[in-house]
Amino acid sequence: MKPKILVARPIFESVLQKLAVSFEVTDNQIDHAWEPAEWARQLGQHDGTLTTGSDPVNALVLGPQPRLKIAANMAVGFNNFDVPAMTSAGVVASNTPDVLTETTADFGFALIMATARRMTESEHFLRAGLWKQWRYDMFAGAEVHGSTLGILGMGRIGQAIAKRAAHGFGMEVIYHNRSRLDADKEAQCKARFVDKQTLLQSADHLILVLPYSHASHHCIGAAELAQMKPTATLINIARGGIVDDAALAQALLEKRIAGAGLDVYEGEPSVHPELLKLPNVVLTPHIASATVKTRLAMADLAADNIIAFFSRGHALTPLNTVAAGRA
Repeated sequence: MKPKILVARPIFESVLQKLAVSFEVTDNQIDHAWEPAEWARQLGQHDGTLTTGSDPVNALVLGPQPRLKIAANMAVGFNNFDVPAMTSAGVVASNTPDVLTETTADFGFALIMATARRMTESEHFLRAGLWKQWRYDMFAGAEVHGSTLGILGMGRIGQAIAKRAAHGFGMEVIYHNRSRLDADKEAQCKARFVDKQTLLQSADHLILVLPYSHASHHCIGAAELAQMKPTATLINIARGGIVDDAALAQALLEKRIAGAGLDVYEGEPSVHPELLKLPNVVLTPHIASATVKTRLAMADLAADNIIAFFSRGHALTPLNTVAAGRA
């Protein structure tokens, strides 16, 4: 019998066809929203699953002796996975690194530009029919070219953003990371390592590109926002929960920072209601990797992880190691 694979959300037909060659596939092209109990029941009936970042895989849904052998996330982030619990249960976890780096970096820089130059605020003004005459200070924003970009988190995406900033926009790039890059990578990025306090105090534009974890939860909160320049902007393309959204909304309301650009949120798809009321924040619905080419590459890699696991015994881009005989 073919292994049974659950595809949790709608996906490209070509990916379903690829999986159908080797597996019995249950798709969700109608995008049915499973309640937690039903989601757990679905997982219990399948040998593998292709998930998105909104589909939780943890001890609660796996149960004590899961049938599931692999969960392949169609995302580079994996805060929807409880990887230690999956490892204990003998379930392989995988993600899709590398294939979305450049596209996400493009979007991150677009969000820097849109926030600094007040693009959505001015568009709303225009659409509302409020543009009657030109003024010297009409939606005057912040400089990007030649300013200082601070990057918190300097993995693949952070480095790609740094290169765009330094080489394309003549920006001074500073960064903070758990570990410092080697000298060659710093030179390629034209980036300088600083402590977190210096990063917060010096950046004209601060972009967050670090993974979500217990340690990074609310690593930008009221205390950190208070250290930023009142003219600074904050950009989050990492994960919701890294920023305390309530504290950010208050800082924006009081103009303690100039603006924010957000692609991710605490509790998404819900957005903090105070953020929705503010003109000085650019809001997008978690679309940093959203080009057709990149999303297809992500889906293909997630499917290839499942195929490799069942055909060769290991995923291509695993997040954990499961003891022999457990999976």
